[in-house]
Amino acid sequence: MDQQDVTARKKATLLGFVAVLMWSLLALFTAKAGNVPPFQLAAFTFFIGTIVGLIWLFLAKPKHAGKPMAIHKLFLGGLGLFAYHALYFAALQSAPTAEASLIAYLWPLLIVVFSALLPGEKLMGHHILGALLGFAGAAIIIAGGRDLQINSDAIFGYALALLAAFTWTTYSLLSRRMPDMPTQSVIAYCAITTVLSILAHGLFETTVWPTKPVQWLSIFGLGLLPVGAAFYVWDHGMKHGDIQIIGASSYAAPLFSTIILILFGAAQFTWTIAIACILITFGALLAAKNMIFKT
Repeated sequence: MDQQDVTARKKATLLGFVAVLMWSLLALFTAKAGNVPPFQLAAFTFFIGTIVGLIWLFLAKPKHAGKPMAIHKLFLGGLGLFAYHALYFAALQSAPTAEASLIAYLWPLLIVVFSALLPGEKLMGHHILGALLGFAGAAIIIAGGRDLQINSDAIFGYALALLAAFTWTTYSLLSRRMPDMPTQSVIAYCAITTVLSILAHGLFETTVWPTKPVQWLSIFGLGLLPVGAAFYVWDHGMKHGDIQIIGASSYAAPLFSTIILILFGAAQFTWTIAIACILITFGALLAAKNMIFKT
C-alpha cells in the first residue's frame, strides 16, 4: 500500500469516527423529541436523512453518481437499516433498558472480530483487547452504577437485542463486501427505511404529533446528523477505512452521549463515568496504535 493509499485510509477511518460523534447526539435529541412513537420518529428522521443525501448528491456530485445500482442490493441495505432499528426498539420494549442496550451494543466488538473474514483484513490481538476495554467502559456507563441482572422473563427481549447487534454488524461489514454500491446508495437505504417505518407505524402505533418547537427542532437535528449524515460517513468509513479501529472506537458513543447529557443538565457526573472514559479512551488508542504510531 503506497503512501497515498495509506493517507486515504486514515482519512476514511477518521470520517467513520465522525459517525460515532454524531451518534453521541442521539440520546439528547431523542429525549427532546417528546413522546413521538419510535417508528413514527424513524419515519420522520429517515425522511430527513434521505433529503440530506439528495442535497449532498446534488452539491458534491460524487463519483459514480449516475452509475446504475443493483435493485436487490439497494433493498437489502434498506431492509438491514430498518431491521436494526425495529429489533432495537422491540428489544427495549421487551427487556430492561440497560441490559438490552448493553447486549445490542455488542456490535462494535462483533465488527472487530468478524472483520477478520473480510479480504485483506488482519485481526490482531490489540484490536480485540481494545474492543473489549471499550465494551467494559460502555457497560459501566449503560449500567449507571447499578448491578446488571439477567431477567428470565426478558429472554425474548435479550434475543432481539442480540439479533439487533448481529444485524448492524452484518449491515456494516456488507458495506465493505459490496464495493459496487457507492456511498450514495445510502440515500436509497434511508428512503426504503422511511417507507417501512411508515408501514410499521400504521400497523403498531398511534400517531403523536410534536407540540413544541424544540421537539420539531430535535427531530430535525436527529434526521440531519445521527439518523442522517452519520450513515453516509459510516458507509464511507466501512468501505475505505480501518474497520477494526472504527469498530473499537465506536464504544466512545455512549461516553460522549453521557457527557453531552451532563452538559445539558440531563445527567450527573460520577466517578464511574471517569473510569469508563479511561477504559474507552485507552481501548480506542490500543486498537489504533498501528495507525497512530506508524511512520
